[in-house]
Amino acid sequence: MVCDLWMAGSISQRTDPLMPPAPEYAHSIRLDGDIILGGLFPVHARGERGAPCGELKKEKGIHRLEAMLFAIDLINKDPDLLPNVTLGARILDTCSRDTYALEQSLTFVQALIERDSTDVRCASGEQPIFAKPDKIVGVIGAAASSVSIMVANILRLFKIPQISYASTAPELSDNTRYDFFSRVVPPDSYQAQAMLDIVTAMGWNYVSTLASEGNYGESGVEAFVQISRETGGVCIAQSLKIPREPRPGEFDKIILRLLETPNARAVVMFANEDDIRRVLDAAKRNNQTGHFLWVGSDSWGSKISPVVQQESVAEGAITILPKRASIEAFDRYFKSRSLSNNRRNVWFAEFWEENFGCKLGMHGKRPGSPKKCTGLEKVGRDSTYEQEGKVQFVMDAVYAMAYALHRMHRDLCSGYPGLCPRMSNIDGKELLGYIRNVSFNGSAKTLVVFNENGDAPGRYDIYQYQITNRSTEYRIIGHWTDQLHLNVRTMQWASGDSSVPASVCSLPCQTGERKKVVKGVLCCWHCERCEGYHYQASEFTCQLCPYEQRPDQNRTGCQPIPIIKLEWHSPWAVAPIFIAILGILATTFVVVTFVRHNDTPIVRASGREMSYVLLTGIFLCYVTTFPMIAAPGLAVCSFRRIFLGLGMCFSYAALLTKTNRIHRIFEQGKRSVAAPRFISPASQLVITFSLISVQLMGVFVWFVADPPHTIVDYGEQRTQDPENARGVLKCDISDLSLICSLGYSILLMVTCTVYAIKTRGVPETFNEAKPIGFTMYTTCIIWLAFIPIFFGTAQSAERMYIQTATLTVSLSLSASVSLGMLYMPKVYIIILHPEQNVPKCKRSFKAIVTAATMTNKLSQLASERPNGEVKTELCESKSFENHCLRYTYIHLFI
Repeated sequence: MVCDLWMAGSISQRTDPLMPPAPEYAHSIRLDGDIILGGLFPVHARGERGAPCGELKKEKGIHRLEAMLFAIDLINKDPDLLPNVTLGARILDTCSRDTYALEQSLTFVQALIERDSTDVRCASGEQPIFAKPDKIVGVIGAAASSVSIMVANILRLFKIPQISYASTAPELSDNTRYDFFSRVVPPDSYQAQAMLDIVTAMGWNYVSTLASEGNYGESGVEAFVQISRETGGVCIAQSLKIPREPRPGEFDKIILRLLETPNARAVVMFANEDDIRRVLDAAKRNNQTGHFLWVGSDSWGSKISPVVQQESVAEGAITILPKRASIEAFDRYFKSRSLSNNRRNVWFAEFWEENFGCKLGMHGKRPGSPKKCTGLEKVGRDSTYEQEGKVQFVMDAVYAMAYALHRMHRDLCSGYPGLCPRMSNIDGKELLGYIRNVSFNGSAKTLVVFNENGDAPGRYDIYQYQITNRSTEYRIIGHWTDQLHLNVRTMQWASGDSSVPASVCSLPCQTGERKKVVKGVLCCWHCERCEGYHYQASEFTCQLCPYEQRPDQNRTGCQPIPIIKLEWHSPWAVAPIFIAILGILATTFVVVTFVRHNDTPIVRASGREMSYVLLTGIFLCYVTTFPMIAAPGLAVCSFRRIFLGLGMCFSYAALLTKTNRIHRIFEQGKRSVAAPRFISPASQLVITFSLISVQLMGVFVWFVADPPHTIVDYGEQRTQDPENARGVLKCDISDLSLICSLGYSILLMVTCTVYAIKTRGVPETFNEAKPIGFTMYTTCIIWLAFIPIFFGTAQSAERMYIQTATLTVSLSLSASVSLGMLYMPKVYIIILHPEQNVPKCKRSFKAIVTAATMTNKLSQLASERPNGEVKTELCESKSFENHCLRYTYIHLFI
């Protein structure tokens, strides 16, 4: 007796098409062929309470599985692809569990494992005959990244190439660990880059991440975080994980955790379909509809199941999905499937019950269903149907394997019909080389290629879940192929709002403000305005403008500080100009009057030559106002230096010469009757111009040592508020230079005042000593008031105006005092009382000095004698002089 031990079962044939398949071989599908491909599909969900498998997955399981069968059928019918070679398959159910898939995948390597049959005996004692297991040359799958990683570890040991249609974990791109793994879908590193580009395009720089525990979720989030760190600009507020076996209330805790950073409204999700649905449900329970801005990975894509009955909380969600197309040929194929023509799919009967909600006989999988299947139901007619999104990639994976085998057959079996001996035992490593070099247009007419790591290029469609008045739908808003192409105008947010909501830690700073980054969080900052004369040099720094510049209105740069000067129409200029014009007119009137009455007694008694010098000085004091107010320039600055002290020098040099002459005359009269030297008019002019020449010499030296020029003083009106800052155009005359220029004139003024005090006792009928004295006293008071006003305003913002006005008014007032006290009484007599402008008793110098001496003595006696005695003595001793002393002007200047 021969004992047959089959390591792999085949599909049992059934006479009743409505009966479910025999349970003995319900774990796999086997199709005979010259070359056998393995297949791994999540036909069932993960089981609960220790069961390996759970409920059937109609789309992810059956649709994808049928796509592989359909692709094999097309290849076997294609005379140009693997001619005379038939592809077979061995398809296993992973039950969406990595450990279970690992056990199942051992079937693929059985043919490569040497068996020890020494301990196996038949009941008759004969040697057992082992049925040779199928040799799997390549595997299509798996779906979940965690399953692919587990399976890839064992397949690489036996050099079996693997092409996945749905695994996107970046970890699988490691060619040193998963060198026999390839995939027709792009890895999540591309997806993470695309999602980061979306977040950046939305202006969101503060986001949270949410991942399902496992390779897909954790690897996707890790890739997103890593890329965001490398590129910068996006900060992760929180990175949360959904456990594989979440406890009750776990999703509510996740929502509350996300709300701890309320500004991070955008949530980047790498989670499976079930977790997405439960997260949305928890957000709805916690009344957070419209708060979160979901950014979902391809596991969300354009699926309806996660958002059913949660449309409002999912509104505005942006999802990403590898670019794909619906295969019409597969739709026709799948809709034509029935229980009678699809016996090769051992799970199709279970799908039939699930899809139509009926029960197949007494052994059906839906014992509680009251409806019995007739077998005449039709997919798409009696049930809803929509092609699962990964069907295209399943077919592309099968075709990639077929094209690699075709080119291998062409190279190794050139012209040989069917499999040649060289391909009877296909070398997996050699086949891997052909797989990595394939290039063809896939089922959706998109190019299928692999890079050196076995990854497909990144091509994604970007969707947004939108609610309109008529329906809810996923709308394509852009695509990503190496770079993002996004149509923001087609996007729509909660309540139909078209403006993009914010997800930022801190609002952007306004222009002129710098960011002060919170330590450790680059996307969170405080805004600080660039104050004073600082401008915003960069996003994070403020810099000081150059000294002659100030910040512009936006404080993003610097602009020149406006330059000002004292204008003619300024109130600070109008008053000095008015006073100066009046003074010039009055001085001119006096000069004209004196010239017209040049030979009259009063003019001659005033000393014509010295009067004209003094009037010239007064005129220059008034004229100085105009160059002091005029716009600074080379000529104006030169005139300022010349006239600044010259008018005063003319005036006080003449007055000093006068008072000195009077003092010397009466001092000499006390000692002798001889006239002092240098009292003639010519001598007086020489003395006066000698004193004036000192001033002119000083000005000349000043011109040589420091030629006149203009400057712009930015410090004078550099206010705290840059808007009010002004540069003052002025002549380069410092305060020290001003003091030196006026100092000599002030020295003359002080000296003249001293002489005026010494001659205060001279009788007023003899000379001008007393008017000169009053003039000098008043002038000293004016200039004593000038000093604190001028130098006390040195720190004022109006310094230029105040100092210029003070200086010019002081010059005009001192000139006006001299003009009013010394010349207006004379003009008054000349014009209004010409009868007094007549010659009186003409006296000799000796008589004048004698009279002055007697007057002094009488003054002394008046202080020593009783009232009345002085008068008697005076009459007795000098009665003959009384008449002349009472009416005669002293002709000291004749």
